[in-house]
Amino acid sequence: MSKPQDQTPQGVPYLSLQKEYKELRDEWMQAIDGAGASGAFILGPNVRAFEEEAAAYIGAKHAIAVASGTDALVLSLRALGIGPGDEVITTPFTFFATAEAVSLVGATPVFADVEIGSFNIDPASVAARITDKTRAILPVHIFGNPADMTRLNSLARGHGLHIIEDAAQAFGAQHSGQRAGSMGDCGCFSFYPTKVLGCYGDGGLITTSSDEVKARLIQLRNHGATRPFIHAEAGYNSRLDEIQAALLRIKLRDIEKAIAARRQVASWYDEMLSGLDLVTPKPAVNGRHAYNLYTIRHPRRDALRERLNACKIGNSQCYPQPLHLQTVYAELGYKEGDLPVAEALCYETLSLPIFPDLSRAQVAHVCEQVAEV
Repeated sequence: MSKPQDQTPQGVPYLSLQKEYKELRDEWMQAIDGAGASGAFILGPNVRAFEEEAAAYIGAKHAIAVASGTDALVLSLRALGIGPGDEVITTPFTFFATAEAVSLVGATPVFADVEIGSFNIDPASVAARITDKTRAILPVHIFGNPADMTRLNSLARGHGLHIIEDAAQAFGAQHSGQRAGSMGDCGCFSFYPTKVLGCYGDGGLITTSSDEVKARLIQLRNHGATRPFIHAEAGYNSRLDEIQAALLRIKLRDIEKAIAARRQVASWYDEMLSGLDLVTPKPAVNGRHAYNLYTIRHPRRDALRERLNACKIGNSQCYPQPLHLQTVYAELGYKEGDLPVAEALCYETLSLPIFPDLSRAQVAHVCEQVAEV
């Protein structure tokens, strides 16, 4: 592999937000000062404006800002009336919050296997697990790669099921010309700092095109209140604060530039890793990968990780154990071998550094170390 002409870096961070912060600092400080002067810190004008701008970008009728991506999932399930006795089919190859949210509303997560190429939930595996207790399908657009929403929505319509998109890692991703979060009953986003669109703290968003679901979500996020001090149900304290909303509005303006930069970094990896005995990400042919993570697959994953760690190159083992084999779900009775694709991915996948300001030289250095293994 040829080396770039500029100096090879000696270490590569998994994520760095320092350059971004320097570029945004002055404008964000002005926004903080404006929020302080106005005295509106919770559900203020920046939150309302961000909800409108995010809904317009995503292509949904409504957007409701909440405190985190996990809350977005929990509130969406509650708003759709899903609870004890219900089953929700989801993927075992994801962050725990996806299944945790199902458990928190009293429903039962049912795990389907995933596709070996996309890492996303396999519609055929979903179809085989639908029962008379199934109320919803909860696909995850894993790592920013959109799931096959055409087939999943067809399944949902045929069985009268809800679709809740876990788009935590997929802000700006697209399937068949539609953006993640616009193709189900609800779309759930996280604004954790590592995400494609991230704030400098916790934050989340729910999108929906249902007026009824929107009204329920607004009630649930604010302690179940129908008006001040009058409560129809027990809800949550789940509100995006004004300062984080101000930052998200600033970053949303340039989100397409940020996604383009991530896709450029991914293209460098694709180029430099080609010909090696490993599998690079396979975006859907009718979709747009947002590359929240760039995740490769190789049977000697642990050796790769040891090499990268020795060279001070950031990486992440996403995810080391599938959810159906986690201790918390032992009572569901899954055993090793039940979902073989997801299990294989947990032993073979490794996420490499990717963020908009990553340079070609840094990518080349990472790829050189991977090639050594």
